[in-house]
Amino acid sequence: MFHSPLPVVFVVWRSRKQSRRGVLLLGLCDSGKTLLFTRLLHEKFVLTHTSIKENVGDYVVNNVSKQVVSVTDRPGVELHSCQFLRVIDIPGHERQRTKFLDQYKPVARAIIFVVDSVSIQKEIRDVAEYLYTLLSDPVVSSNCPPFLVLCNKQDITMAKGIPVVKTLLEKEMNLLRKTKTSQLESTNETSNNNTFLGKQGKEFEFSHLAPIRVEFAEGFAQKQGDENSAQLDQVEEWLAKVA
Repeated sequence: MFHSPLPVVFVVWRSRKQSRRGVLLLGLCDSGKTLLFTRLLHEKFVLTHTSIKENVGDYVVNNVSKQVVSVTDRPGVELHSCQFLRVIDIPGHERQRTKFLDQYKPVARAIIFVVDSVSIQKEIRDVAEYLYTLLSDPVVSSNCPPFLVLCNKQDITMAKGIPVVKTLLEKEMNLLRKTKTSQLESTNETSNNNTFLGKQGKEFEFSHLAPIRVEFAEGFAQKQGDENSAQLDQVEEWLAKVA
C-alpha cells in the first residue's frame, strides 16, 4: 500500500522550525534595540551606548507572564521548547552587524526590526537598505521568519506612526528594488543575493512578500522624563504569537 510522504515532510519542517528559537533585534544605531532588550528581559531602564557586541538572553513566554532565565541552563529547571525565545540584540553599526547577523540568522525564528520613528525621514535610505538586505538574504528567504517592524520612540511628539513609516519604507524599497534590478541586469549577475522582493510589475508592498509575513507595531521603551514607563504591549503580544 502506498503511503503519502507528506506527514514526514511536515514533521521534518516542524522540527527544524522548533530548533530555531532566536528572535533577532535589528536596526540602525540609536534606534533603541538595547533598551528594548533590557525592558523585555529585565523590565528595567538602563543607560545604553552603541553596542560593539551582541546581547543574548532568554525570554520565557507563559501566556501573558514571563521570566528571565540564564543563558546557561539552571540545574533542575526544564523548559519546554515552545515556552522560551532566545532574544539576540545585534549591534547596529554596519561594520559590526554583518558578522553577528551571519552568526545568528540561521537560528532566527523571528526578527524584530527597530525603527527610530523620530528620525525615520532623515534615515529612510539607510533603514530601507538594511531592511531590503535582510528580506532578500538567502538564509532569511529560505527560513521565512516573521518580521515585526517596531516604530519605536512613540512617546516623542514628532514620532511618525505606522501608516507614515510603512509608506515611507515601501516607497524607498521600491526605488531600491529598481536600482538593484538594473544593476543585476547590467552585470548579468545571477548568483548570490539576487532575490526579487515583491511581485513583478507591481509597486513594492510588504503584503507581497509571502510566505514572509511582515507586521508593524508601535511602542517605546522609555517615556521622556520617566525612566519607569514603557509601552511594549504590542511587542509582547507578537512574541507570544511567534513562540
